[in-house]
Amino acid sequence: MKHFAALLDALVYMPSRNGKLRLIRRYLETAPDPDRGWALAALTGDGNFRRIKPGMVRELAADRLDPVLFGWSYDFVGDLAETLALMWPEGADAVPAPSLGEMVERLGTAKKGDLADLLAGWLDGLDSTGRWALLKFLMGGLRVGVSARLAKTALAQWGGVEPDEIEELWHGLEPPYADLFAWLDGRAEKPDVSSRPVFHPVMLANPLGDGDLANLDPADYQAEWKWDGIRVQVVARGGDVRLYTRTGEDIGAGFPDILAGVDFDGAIDGELLVRDTAAGEPASFNALQQRLNRKNVSRAMLRDAPAFIRVYDMLFEGMEDIRRLPLAERRARLERWIAARDRNRFDFSDTITFESWEELADLRRTTRENGIEGLMLKRRDTAYLPGRPRGPWFKWKRDPLTADAVLMYAVRGHGKRSGLYSDFTFGVWREDGELTPVGKAYFGFTDEELGQLDRWIRAHTTNRFGPVREVERGLVLEVAFDSLHESKRHKSGIAMRFPRISRIRWDKPVEEADSLATLSSLIV
Repeated sequence: MKHFAALLDALVYMPSRNGKLRLIRRYLETAPDPDRGWALAALTGDGNFRRIKPGMVRELAADRLDPVLFGWSYDFVGDLAETLALMWPEGADAVPAPSLGEMVERLGTAKKGDLADLLAGWLDGLDSTGRWALLKFLMGGLRVGVSARLAKTALAQWGGVEPDEIEELWHGLEPPYADLFAWLDGRAEKPDVSSRPVFHPVMLANPLGDGDLANLDPADYQAEWKWDGIRVQVVARGGDVRLYTRTGEDIGAGFPDILAGVDFDGAIDGELLVRDTAAGEPASFNALQQRLNRKNVSRAMLRDAPAFIRVYDMLFEGMEDIRRLPLAERRARLERWIAARDRNRFDFSDTITFESWEELADLRRTTRENGIEGLMLKRRDTAYLPGRPRGPWFKWKRDPLTADAVLMYAVRGHGKRSGLYSDFTFGVWREDGELTPVGKAYFGFTDEELGQLDRWIRAHTTNRFGPVREVERGLVLEVAFDSLHESKRHKSGIAMRFPRISRIRWDKPVEEADSLATLSSLIV
């Protein structure tokens, strides 16, 4: 456990990407099995070993610490694991904590009623850094500046293979990845996952920059609408079906209607949408959002918001890998394939006919009124390449909307932002002259602007509600967002998609901020 704690501690203070890769590689070289496998699972968010809930940790804190002191400390630090790790009393007769592998094994066999005592004993046997690492390991959300992709890249570098080769295997293996390490160590053959519905690294588009079109020939590209859903991949092998997001997260449990409609072997790439049953067209992203992150889906939801996939590429036809074929040939196969499918579950993302970039630009101006995110441009002769290669695919999104809103509440952030107020709730004016919250944002500003906002919030706090500070109605924020939707869950009746702070309007009186009526008029 101390070895893993030292890794996490070093990662937190390592600012560079290459430095983080070096630290993870060194750990993989020196840590034994299965510890390094469980550590890798934690770094990639693949830790299905977690059985410790935050509520249990808070109960332990209440038993060992002054609850008022702990509450104030937690409010200031903003991180449960860090607070408890620093405040936990040292155990006089502490027994050294076991290794990661031993911990996972004991968690798997322990009765639910014994978990709190088990955790308390481990905390007694560790120093503050070890306690912090243990709690992060068991509760998830490491927040050490390492993405799943970065951890897999470090593993690939250590093993002398390409990162995409790791990605192709990842969903066919389980922690602590004994077969994977045996292969990378040279002790066994490469694991065979061809019979399993594994995730395949997706091909991503680059934003279309200023001047890009001047260097592109319209005849080389096909154009499609950029649909307002989420990117998914359906993979089926021998009746076993998976629905993955673009990052490889399996979300099939929340979309049984999609899984039930799969009657093929292969892998397809497309956009997950829900249908407006009255209009027969794709519903807004807000409608899809009601179905995301759900473990159970009601019959009413399946009936009123049926899901479907607008398919725009094929990766495998049966067992045949066709990713190296040019896009034009993959599309021809996809057209034949889609003709035999249930169009209520799988329909086709048609291409757009155009002769010039000016003609396509005119079409782009109609996207917002038609509820479409923008356009996609794809070279017809390009293979399906993992990652974000420069040139083959471009996304030409519609311009964002903006509104002037008044800062109302603020909460401190986590990790590096734990000492700064960085999560902001903002509102607009109702007809009765009161503000109503319409959104939250926690990015879009520079570090210097974050410092300015933090100082302003501390100087203009009018009330506190636990970790939340209410502030004077004195600062206007220009907020950018992709779209607005009606929402019964929000008091204002509207929901913003992807709100971010685009500018701090130090110069603007709060009375001139936008009204709820103005925002509501932007709903398409």
